[in-house]
Amino acid sequence: MHPKIAVPADTLTEATNIINERMAPFAPKPIIEAVVKSGGVPVILPSVNPKFVPDYLDLFDGVIFAGGADVDPTFYDEEPHQKLGVTYRKRDLFEIELLKETLKAGKAVFGICRGLQVINVALGGTLYQDLSENPATVLKHSQDAPGNFPSHHITVSRGTRLHNLMGDRPYVNSRHHQIIKEVAPSLRAVARADDDVVEALESTTNDQILAVQWHPENMFKHYPESQHLFTDLIQRAQGQN
Repeated sequence: MHPKIAVPADTLTEATNIINERMAPFAPKPIIEAVVKSGGVPVILPSVNPKFVPDYLDLFDGVIFAGGADVDPTFYDEEPHQKLGVTYRKRDLFEIELLKETLKAGKAVFGICRGLQVINVALGGTLYQDLSENPATVLKHSQDAPGNFPSHHITVSRGTRLHNLMGDRPYVNSRHHQIIKEVAPSLRAVARADDDVVEALESTTNDQILAVQWHPENMFKHYPESQHLFTDLIQRAQGQN
């Protein structure tokens, strides 16, 4: 059996062309393709009342927390900054509970962009709501280049899982305006951009969590090191650490 990888759905705020329905759940096609190419079977989970999260746990072996809207800052005890983007509290509530229950169940977790941020917040970390809150941030973290092209380098700490997968100095894409402020106690920063922005997080005591700030799902077809991240998730979901 192929490992089953849960992908919590995003929400399409505009009306669809087919059924003229607003707020329809959807999953990013590139993530689905990356999971399948890596040997997994994607399982899409719509955002529902968090009380139903335990009923989902038997349906998957690992989970990808994907990109999307900004995380509601009230989850880390802040009020909205003027440059805060669109938030969707229903998704935040569902994903935070899903993460906590997934960790209790010992399943593998991979975070992408917003996914890294929501994982950090769920575990007690904080965010800069916009790059402008941190004057030291000088690189272009929301690229104008096509999303499947890399735009800046990062430095990866040696001896980490990410270093084994991508090496010292990978070239990654970037499209985000929020960044990590305080890293959650159970996580560690394992990669940074040249302006010190945190670009990846891992669990401190095991291999259960790996999360990145960029979008490897947009690069995996042409950049093998991006494919390695999804293959790693499949292996962790199978217990091949």
